[in-house]
Amino acid sequence: MSDTLLLPPPRLTLTAQRIIKRALNHLEKYLQEPGVTLTSAIAMRDWLRLKLAGQEREIFMVLHLDNQHRLIDYETVFLGSINHIEIQPREIVKSALRQNAAAVILVHNHPSGHAEPSKADKLITKQLELALLVVGIRTLDHLVVGHNDIVSFAERGWL
Repeated sequence: MSDTLLLPPPRLTLTAQRIIKRALNHLEKYLQEPGVTLTSAIAMRDWLRLKLAGQEREIFMVLHLDNQHRLIDYETVFLGSINHIEIQPREIVKSALRQNAAAVILVHNHPSGHAEPSKADKLITKQLELALLVVGIRTLDHLVVGHNDIVSFAERGWL
Protein backbone atom coordinates (compact mmCIF):
# COMPACT_ATOMS: atom_id res chain seq x y z
CA MET A 1 0.00 0.00 0.00
CA SER A 2 1.34 3.42 -0.84
CA ASP A 3 0.73 5.58 2.17
CA THR A 4 2.93 7.80 4.25
CA LEU A 5 0.49 8.53 7.06
CA LEU A 6 0.35 5.39 9.15
CA LEU A 7 0.22 6.93 12.59
CA PRO A 8 -2.48 9.20 13.97
CA PRO A 9 -1.63 12.73 15.06
CA PRO A 10 1.12 12.96 17.71
CA ARG A 11 -1.21 14.39 20.36
CA LEU A 12 -2.27 10.82 21.22
CA THR A 13 -0.30 8.78 23.72
CA LEU A 14 2.09 6.16 22.37
CA THR A 15 -0.21 3.42 23.65
CA ALA A 16 -3.20 4.94 21.84
CA GLN A 17 -1.14 5.32 18.65
CA ARG A 18 -0.16 1.63 18.81
CA ILE A 19 -3.76 0.53 19.35
CA ILE A 20 -4.97 2.62 16.43
CA LYS A 21 -2.18 1.35 14.19
CA ARG A 22 -3.12 -2.26 15.04
CA ALA A 23 -6.78 -1.52 14.32
CA LEU A 24 -5.84 0.09 10.99
CA ASN A 25 -3.74 -2.92 10.02
CA HIS A 26 -6.53 -5.32 10.97
CA LEU A 27 -9.16 -3.39 9.01
CA GLU A 28 -6.81 -3.02 6.03
CA LYS A 29 -6.21 -6.79 5.91
CA TYR A 30 -9.94 -7.41 6.16
CA LEU A 31 -10.67 -5.01 3.29
CA GLN A 32 -8.24 -6.91 1.05
CA GLU A 33 -9.55 -10.41 1.81
CA PRO A 34 -10.95 -12.28 -1.19
CA GLY A 35 -14.68 -11.74 -1.51
CA VAL A 36 -14.81 -8.57 0.61
CA THR A 37 -16.38 -5.80 -1.41
CA LEU A 38 -16.59 -2.14 -0.54
CA THR A 39 -20.32 -2.01 -1.15
CA SER A 40 -20.85 -2.72 2.55
CA ALA A 41 -19.05 0.30 3.89
CA ILE A 42 -18.95 -0.12 7.67
CA ALA A 43 -15.40 -1.51 7.88
CA MET A 44 -14.18 0.92 5.23
CA ARG A 45 -15.67 3.90 7.08
CA ASP A 46 -14.10 2.75 10.34
CA TRP A 47 -10.74 2.38 8.59
CA LEU A 48 -11.01 5.82 6.97
CA ARG A 49 -12.08 7.49 10.22
CA LEU A 50 -9.11 5.97 12.05
CA LYS A 51 -6.74 6.92 9.23
CA LEU A 52 -7.91 10.47 8.49
CA ALA A 53 -10.00 11.97 11.28
CA GLY A 54 -7.90 14.25 13.41
CA GLN A 55 -5.14 14.77 10.82
CA GLU A 56 -3.81 18.32 10.81
CA ARG A 57 -3.57 18.60 7.00
CA GLU A 58 -5.95 17.79 4.19
CA ILE A 59 -5.20 14.41 2.66
CA PHE A 60 -6.67 13.17 -0.63
CA MET A 61 -6.73 9.42 -1.20
CA VAL A 62 -7.95 7.18 -3.99
CA LEU A 63 -9.20 3.67 -3.30
CA HIS A 64 -8.65 1.53 -6.41
CA LEU A 65 -11.26 -1.18 -6.97
CA ASP A 66 -11.63 -4.10 -9.34
CA ASN A 67 -14.80 -5.00 -11.30
CA GLN A 68 -16.34 -6.62 -8.21
CA HIS A 69 -15.55 -3.51 -6.12
CA ARG A 70 -12.85 -5.28 -4.13
CA LEU A 71 -9.98 -3.13 -2.92
CA ILE A 72 -6.88 -3.47 -5.11
CA ASP A 73 -4.86 -0.77 -3.39
CA TYR A 74 -5.13 2.73 -2.03
CA GLU A 75 -2.92 5.72 -2.54
CA THR A 76 -2.48 9.06 -0.83
CA VAL A 77 -2.27 11.20 -3.94
CA PHE A 78 -2.20 14.73 -2.52
CA LEU A 79 -1.29 16.42 0.76
CA GLY A 80 -2.59 19.90 1.48
CA SER A 81 -2.61 22.51 4.18
CA ILE A 82 -4.96 22.92 7.10
CA ASN A 83 -7.78 24.17 4.88
CA HIS A 84 -6.84 23.66 1.23
CA ILE A 85 -5.60 20.99 -1.12
CA GLU A 86 -4.75 21.32 -4.81
CA ILE A 87 -6.14 18.38 -6.81
CA GLN A 88 -4.91 17.61 -10.32
CA PRO A 89 -7.34 15.31 -12.21
CA ARG A 90 -4.47 14.04 -14.36
CA GLU A 91 -2.72 12.55 -11.30
CA ILE A 92 -5.89 10.81 -10.14
CA VAL A 93 -6.35 9.25 -13.59
CA LYS A 94 -2.69 8.16 -13.68
CA SER A 95 -3.02 6.61 -10.23
CA ALA A 96 -6.12 4.61 -11.23
CA LEU A 97 -4.57 3.47 -14.52
CA ARG A 98 -1.37 2.31 -12.76
CA GLN A 99 -3.48 0.00 -10.60
CA ASN A 100 -5.68 -1.14 -13.50
CA ALA A 101 -8.72 -0.04 -11.50
CA ALA A 102 -12.22 -0.53 -12.86
CA ALA A 103 -13.64 1.88 -10.29
CA VAL A 104 -12.48 4.28 -7.60
CA ILE A 105 -13.66 5.80 -4.38
CA LEU A 106 -12.29 9.27 -3.72
CA VAL A 107 -11.63 10.24 -0.11
CA HIS A 108 -10.40 13.33 1.66
CA ASN A 109 -10.55 14.76 5.13
CA HIS A 110 -11.44 18.13 6.57
CA PRO A 111 -9.00 18.98 9.39
CA SER A 112 -11.61 21.39 10.78
CA GLY A 113 -13.60 18.33 11.77
CA HIS A 114 -16.69 19.30 9.76
CA ALA A 115 -17.43 16.71 7.09
CA GLU A 116 -19.84 18.83 5.07
CA PRO A 117 -18.50 19.10 1.48
CA SER A 118 -17.65 22.56 0.17
CA LYS A 119 -18.63 23.99 -3.19
CA ALA A 120 -15.02 23.35 -4.32
CA ASP A 121 -15.34 19.68 -3.21
CA LYS A 122 -18.44 19.27 -5.37
CA LEU A 123 -16.79 20.93 -8.37
CA ILE A 124 -13.60 18.85 -8.26
CA THR A 125 -15.63 15.68 -7.80
CA LYS A 126 -17.52 16.35 -11.04
CA GLN A 127 -14.24 17.11 -12.84
CA LEU A 128 -12.65 13.91 -11.54
CA GLU A 129 -15.71 11.83 -12.37
CA LEU A 130 -15.63 13.08 -15.98
CA ALA A 131 -11.85 12.65 -16.35
CA LEU A 132 -12.01 9.08 -15.05
CA LEU A 133 -15.02 8.25 -17.20
CA VAL A 134 -13.04 9.16 -20.34
CA VAL A 135 -10.72 6.21 -19.62
CA GLY A 136 -13.54 3.86 -18.54
CA ILE A 137 -13.13 4.11 -14.76
CA ARG A 138 -16.25 4.55 -12.63
CA THR A 139 -16.32 6.88 -9.64
CA LEU A 140 -18.44 5.09 -7.04
CA ASP A 141 -18.23 7.68 -4.29
CA HIS A 142 -16.40 10.61 -2.79
CA LEU A 143 -16.21 10.49 0.98
CA VAL A 144 -15.40 13.50 3.13
CA VAL A 145 -14.08 12.56 6.56
CA GLY A 146 -14.61 14.83 9.55
CA HIS A 147 -13.82 14.12 13.16
CA ASN A 148 -17.07 12.27 13.92
CA ASP A 149 -18.81 11.92 10.59
CA ILE A 150 -18.25 10.88 6.99
CA VAL A 151 -20.32 12.42 4.21
CA SER A 152 -20.92 10.30 1.11
CA PHE A 153 -21.56 11.99 -2.24
CA ALA A 154 -23.27 8.81 -3.49
CA GLU A 155 -25.62 8.65 -0.51
CA ARG A 156 -26.62 12.25 -1.13
CA GLY A 157 -27.32 11.52 -4.80
CA TRP A 158 -24.48 13.70 -6.07
CA LEU A 159 -22.80 10.82 -7.97
